[in-house]
Amino acid sequence: MSVADPIARLVKELAKLPGIGEKTAQRLAFHVLKAGPTYAGELSAAIAAVVRDVRLCSGCQTLTDQDPCPICRDPGRDARTVCVVESVPDLLAVERTHEFHGRYHVLHGALSPLDGVGPSELKIRELLLRLEREPAEEVVVATNPDVEGEATALYLVKLLKPLGVKVTRIAQGVPMGGDLEYADQVTLARALAGRREL
Repeated sequence: MSVADPIARLVKELAKLPGIGEKTAQRLAFHVLKAGPTYAGELSAAIAAVVRDVRLCSGCQTLTDQDPCPICRDPGRDARTVCVVESVPDLLAVERTHEFHGRYHVLHGALSPLDGVGPSELKIRELLLRLEREPAEEVVVATNPDVEGEATALYLVKLLKPLGVKVTRIAQGVPMGGDLEYADQVTLARALAGRREL
């Protein structure tokens, strides 16, 4: 049984999305068909609006449909503290904690020379220009605890320390609900090194 060309085309396009294989793409395509023309129109309009309206915030480099973004415009945010993250999902993860009340800067990646990602491919220059315009007292480096994230953090420290800004790194260690016996040596070593008094 052959599938109609528009369905095959939709499956092909959906399968290009990250984490979506051909079987999942087929399920999604048939869901769109089953949901009807109203849903398909709304989905199509939402995709078109994202491509048309979303751009980078001139301040923090996050994705937004308003420039500056709501976080940069919020007068209740502490402009003296900037949290540097690798990606927009990382920014959203920090926001969900409700513990950080400063501003952000999104790098859009991490240093990875093997993948051809150097400082010029990241939004590091924009961070330095921003700190010239709006001096901060503290920059919190919240890059991922992997090789690329660590390299990026070290590179940022090297650039930011001469500016006289306090540079801190998010704590790393054993996750809540985790078992010590399953923690790797590096994670456990960092947890011990970053211990604090109770």
